[in-house]
Amino acid sequence: MSLAVAFQMDPLDRINPAADSTYMLALEAVKRKHALFHYVPQDLSLTQGRVTARARSFTARRDPSKPFETGKEEVIDLAALDVVLMRQDPPFDMAYITATHLLEHVHPETLVINDPVRVRNAPEKLFVTHFADLMPPTLITSDRMSVLDFRKEYGDIIIKPLFGNGGAGVFHIRPDDENLNALLELFTQLYREPIVVQKYLPEVRKGDKRIILIDGEAAGAVNRVPAGGEARANLHVGGRAEKSGLTSRERDICSAIGPTLREQGLVFVGIDVIGDYLTEINVTSPTGIQEINRFDGVTLETQIWDAIERRVAERHPRRIR
Repeated sequence: MSLAVAFQMDPLDRINPAADSTYMLALEAVKRKHALFHYVPQDLSLTQGRVTARARSFTARRDPSKPFETGKEEVIDLAALDVVLMRQDPPFDMAYITATHLLEHVHPETLVINDPVRVRNAPEKLFVTHFADLMPPTLITSDRMSVLDFRKEYGDIIIKPLFGNGGAGVFHIRPDDENLNALLELFTQLYREPIVVQKYLPEVRKGDKRIILIDGEAAGAVNRVPAGGEARANLHVGGRAEKSGLTSRERDICSAIGPTLREQGLVFVGIDVIGDYLTEINVTSPTGIQEINRFDGVTLETQIWDAIERRVAERHPRRIR
């Protein structure tokens, strides 16, 4: 029996079929004959406890010239669906948080992946602090003197916005860099939230590893190596993807955080590891499926859908055949 599945995500015409992870999830859903709908978060509505979305049915195919085909616009009741995949890209702002509140009205009867309450409570750079023993020395603060004291202790540091994404606003401040005060002034003007300050890890030159966990289990990894003269390893800012397995330390990290992820309904998660340290836990819209698939000859989207269907079957055993 097929499932009715909504993809809450960015507009389909912005999707790069050669790299996008949500595209792979859609292709696998088509293989399983699930009925698919697409809407953007701005199309959500809540009235009298009923959550609806102005959506379009759609299908996905391996055709770079036309990866998606959509149907007519209609208003769908999310309570009538089996699954909602919350896959819109950050920023993790009030619009994002509001979407989690709306989806909370239908979850878990309609299974939302990842759990909207847990997503709301797990901003990437804050959730990771619950595993402080796995992290590099880290400071989260709005206090200028605390930043200066941290720099005095560690010398070489990274500064980044608390709710940034994709490497935006990440600065490497060396011990002899004279721009720290000006940078703190700029951050104060741009952001109301505290900033994140971390000890710089020179191991980043060898790569910032993205590890995918599915239902709390490590499923694969890709190493992202920064371009010359760049402190960020994000692929869209010039980082280079390399095949990578998991070290014993990385497996220990996954084993330490996996039970919490599984318990909190965080089915599809991407963590970032530099050297021996966990730096972020990404639960909003993790990426990396296509790179890992190519390097390892696997299909992570199959494993993700297996995990989703298991959870649907546990709650509604008659829906999966």
